[in-house]
Amino acid sequence: MLSGLTTRGRCLLAAGIAAAICAWALNERDLLRVAVFVVALPLLVVLFVSMSKVRIGATRALVPDRIQAGAEATVQLQLWRTGRLPSGEVLLEDGVNHTLAVRPRFIVEHLPHLQRVPLQYALRPQLRGVQQVGPLQARVTDPFGICEFDRALIGTSRLIVAPKTDQLRGLPSGTGVGTGEDGAIKRGAGAGEPDAIVRQYRHGDDLRLVHWPSTARRDEIMVRLEEKPRHGGTTVLLDHRAAAHHGTGPKASIEWAISFAASAALHLRRSGHGARLVTEHANVLAELPSDGGPAHDNLALDALAMLQPAHQRDVTLGGDPAHGQELIAVLGSVSSEAIHELTKHRARGMRSLAVLLDTAAWSSENTPGAQRSSAVEESARLLRAAGWSVVIARPGSTSAEVWEELCRAGRWYPTMVGS
Repeated sequence: MLSGLTTRGRCLLAAGIAAAICAWALNERDLLRVAVFVVALPLLVVLFVSMSKVRIGATRALVPDRIQAGAEATVQLQLWRTGRLPSGEVLLEDGVNHTLAVRPRFIVEHLPHLQRVPLQYALRPQLRGVQQVGPLQARVTDPFGICEFDRALIGTSRLIVAPKTDQLRGLPSGTGVGTGEDGAIKRGAGAGEPDAIVRQYRHGDDLRLVHWPSTARRDEIMVRLEEKPRHGGTTVLLDHRAAAHHGTGPKASIEWAISFAASAALHLRRSGHGARLVTEHANVLAELPSDGGPAHDNLALDALAMLQPAHQRDVTLGGDPAHGQELIAVLGSVSSEAIHELTKHRARGMRSLAVLLDTAAWSSENTPGAQRSSAVEESARLLRAAGWSVVIARPGSTSAEVWEELCRAGRWYPTMVGS
């Protein structure tokens, strides 16, 4: 019980005991009465406060409760007193991770009865993830400042820090094959080919895919797709193996890869094309249908916010992760075996693009002006030899710059979003 005494309360108790000893030694009854009062005062206050307990209410609101890395959220607190017993000074401390902000502390000298006191502070997280804010602790003193006690007012609140996304421009000429008008063109192709899917020839299509029966019938060049699409849109493959990336904190290569994958998927969905987010093991992280809305975007961003680096060292797919549709692979360091695993399920007629991170440049041992490593150049050469379009990304590259380069490398035609 005495552990709740403040410095003032302990000094009073010590002074009363000293006065009592002096009164006994000097046989001074008046001094003894004063000593008894001085000793009894802090003890009675502690007993009274512990039995009555000052009742304090509080609320916490995160505005907003979902932000991107680098953005700012405001934590709004409201504090009030519900009990009849008056309170002295109230010290508030909210539990906040050091990566979000300096732990906030507030002092309210006089807490009014049933009148809310508004307080707020800002959070600016630099790293994606799910952060816990709280618990909110209060240290309350009595009106005389003799004793103090702690109260847990509010538990934890969840703040979702999504990866940072950039505004992109450009759409592939063949994006969404298998959906909409492109995917609806189905014609018979003679005996043995009842399920052939054809569309009009577009600049850059492989002439070996020209479907001559449909071309003769329509009097215009028609191109046959290699296989019947099962899922419309584009698949964005994210390589999140810990061994495939370098760097730490918000500037790590894996954070750049996650940010680019999120930007690409959201850009495709907002442009009216379906998108799927999968890992290097073909595990689906999120699906964004072409007719989806912000709710689907939030689900995808939440999945990426909670994504942790994988401990597997190899890429294992077991099949085409895009199911015959367009594929954009965002890759870290990949071995020749990993490249073989990626390319063996993708025929040359399928649109396959890769953003290859020069992860060695994210290592602290490399200077900003370092040349591209030979390993990333060799990986890019192997992917291009398999018919892939490849863009190499470095630490200074932005998602928008890499996307525009990817459009040019893959014969994509840049357009304004929504045009």
